[in-house]
Amino acid sequence: MRTNTAVDRVFNFSAGPAVLPVPVIEEAQRDLLSLPGCGASILEISHRSKPFIAILEDAEQRLRDLLAIPRSYRVLFLQGGSRLQFSMVPMNLLRGSGKAAEFVLTGSWSNYAIKEAKREGQTRVLWDGRDTNYDRLPKLDELPYGDSAYVHLTSNETIQGVQFASDPKRSESVFVADMSSDFMHRPVDVSRYGLIYACAQKNAGPAGVTVVIVREDLLERSADSLPGYMNYQAHHEANSLYNTPPTFGIYVVGLVCKWLQEEVGGLANMYQRNRDKARLLYDVLDESPDFYQGHARASDRSLMNATFRLPSDELTAAFVCEAAAHQLESLEGHRSVGGIRASIYNAMPVEGVEALRDLMVDFRNRHAS
Repeated sequence: MRTNTAVDRVFNFSAGPAVLPVPVIEEAQRDLLSLPGCGASILEISHRSKPFIAILEDAEQRLRDLLAIPRSYRVLFLQGGSRLQFSMVPMNLLRGSGKAAEFVLTGSWSNYAIKEAKREGQTRVLWDGRDTNYDRLPKLDELPYGDSAYVHLTSNETIQGVQFASDPKRSESVFVADMSSDFMHRPVDVSRYGLIYACAQKNAGPAGVTVVIVREDLLERSADSLPGYMNYQAHHEANSLYNTPPTFGIYVVGLVCKWLQEEVGGLANMYQRNRDKARLLYDVLDESPDFYQGHARASDRSLMNATFRLPSDELTAAFVCEAAAHQLESLEGHRSVGGIRASIYNAMPVEGVEALRDLMVDFRNRHAS
């Protein structure tokens, strides 16, 4: 059984806040007391100082380079996580439009999103996987779209472990995507979306900062009557400095982007790593259908969150206990699905996934009847 050799560090399979790249943590640690040339910590410097403006601009440019964000899109660094975006999106794009917002309900988070949108205007459900506890996804090009204000989808459902593997192709609709739990896990055609949002604490940084990528023409929908903080246009005009921004979070997002560029070699390489890691776990599920039962249909499995059940609650508890003894932490599944959830985001090293794979095989061999 392979275990983590880093001093005092376990393999953290938490769904979020989640594992960060060790080189990013080490660089932040070196800079924490005093940023080079500043004489003060990133936690202390003014958000309007030249050093922080340089950090903000660097983080945005690295995001643009990694995702090939078109020039007609604006990047905002906000707060409040996806929960706030569930309200901000309909307040800016739905309120007063005279149209409905369409939703693809693929799990818990897309259901939270439609609940908030209903407060702002009409909604229409294009597809709902509730009957099978959200274990599968629809084909996006086969849904009954209408003339809507926007179409909302969740690219990856952390709780159920289902994930869209490609971008929507329909050009007539404005797609809004909650990419919180798979942001930057693969190259994305940003031009296929009107707006993308992602809280950082899964793949992009620490909890506290949210990235919003919005097509410039959609900013015109933000009404002046909106409360200031809820207005995308206000944040754009203030260059994400409408209020004191999450300075440390933005700084770490920049470091994560730097790691993806310089150490991983870009999102295409990251995507291959993620597929290779996920295959280690899913191969065990496919080899052991009488012992490990995956929640998600094979064609819709997430590369970020592998969800599966064991034959009994007693075996599940024993598995979690043994995992902890091997420095494999935070593997309990969400109560709505049960079983095990292994979150294997970008920064999860392959050694951690291999250690979990080895435990799964060993545990099965000892307990299968």
